[in-house]
Amino acid sequence: MKKPAPFLVYTVLRLLAFLIPLAILWIFPIFREFWWLAAIFAALIGMSISMLFLRTPLTDASARLQERRESRSSGGQADADAEDEAIEGATDPVDGDAKG
Repeated sequence: MKKPAPFLVYTVLRLLAFLIPLAILWIFPIFREFWWLAAIFAALIGMSISMLFLRTPLTDASARLQERRESRSSGGQADADAEDEAIEGATDPVDGDAKG
């Protein structure tokens, strides 16, 4: 069975860390009237929850992004090396003719 993408897992958990406190705060009448205050408190609670409990999913997501970045840069470097070799191979006979 394929493991889910770490970035997707982290994103869903962060959304839940915001939406669940927002729903709980929405129960109270004062927060129904001042919805923006409920959103601010839910954001602060969600940020606290994510800092305390979502360290591992964040680390997994960051590691996955780093792996993808390294694989792209190494592929690009291999391309650049191949181009350099092709250019050097094409200029060697020309340089030999120019010297003689």
